[in-house]
Amino acid sequence: MTEQIWGALVDPHRRAVLDVLRQRDCSVGELVDRLHLAQPQASKHLKVLREAGLVTVKRDAQRRIYAIDPRPMAQLDAWLAPYRTLWNASLDRLGEHLDRTTPEEKR
Repeated sequence: MTEQIWGALVDPHRRAVLDVLRQRDCSVGELVDRLHLAQPQASKHLKVLREAGLVTVKRDAQRRIYAIDPRPMAQLDAWLAPYRTLWNASLDRLGEHLDRTTPEEKR
């Protein structure tokens, strides 16, 4: 996994773009409307995401349609997997504690 992916994901606007694209492929104009960004700002964020390999673009007549490329997300998921086990262990211990706690103690 590259530093370019982390650099792209650090910006909250770019994460918002990915959240919209997770739901469906969009043009720049649709992203501008949905995220209330200026067109140059949306284009800048899409360029960073495209250069990091997180989104793809295809032409549809005069429009460019952007979509998430799942391959870098799979790399990110694989990198996070060992850390997820740490989180899951903590949640399991919390669940066990709550199972042992009476309803009165939970209040």
